[in-house]
Amino acid sequence: MKFIILDRDGVINQDSEQFIKSPEEWKPIPGSLEAIARLNQWGWRVVLASNQSGVGRGLFGMDTLNAIHEKMVKSLAQVGGRLDAIFFCPHAADSTCDCRKPKPGLLRQISERFNVELAGVPVVGDSLRDLQAAVAVGARPYLVLTGKGERTREDPELPPDTLIYPDLEAVVAELTARAQP
Repeated sequence: MKFIILDRDGVINQDSEQFIKSPEEWKPIPGSLEAIARLNQWGWRVVLASNQSGVGRGLFGMDTLNAIHEKMVKSLAQVGGRLDAIFFCPHAADSTCDCRKPKPGLLRQISERFNVELAGVPVVGDSLRDLQAAVAVGARPYLVLTGKGERTREDPELPPDTLIYPDLEAVVAELTARAQP
């Protein structure tokens, strides 16, 4: 089974220092939705793993988060794409939960739910915590330079085996090119 885990903000959609707090603020990065559709067409299972501390901070509620995700899912469907699941951590940064990246709990939940070993599985993110969570479960860290990616690339703690791409579209082009005979 071909399996990939994506972060949301900064990978699929534009990021904001003030959080994405409404469906109106959710805007896809050009080419990202089509890239997910391409993965689907190539038989990949695509799962979202996202920290959503805005819920824990009281910036928006679960109804708003669901509305944002609904907009994303509908936008994906319009280009022939889909997500197999959406996993998120709603806790604030000071929480002691194990699901807030860089802790690996969210990725372990995905592994259990899909009964898949994460060794070597691509995990695509724009922040150091996405990549650290990937490394913690033996997955393969992919950094995109969208969102916070440019800053993350300069971080001295960047995992040494991180693959770096301009955006999700470039990651998908590489993954699907490898699969071609």
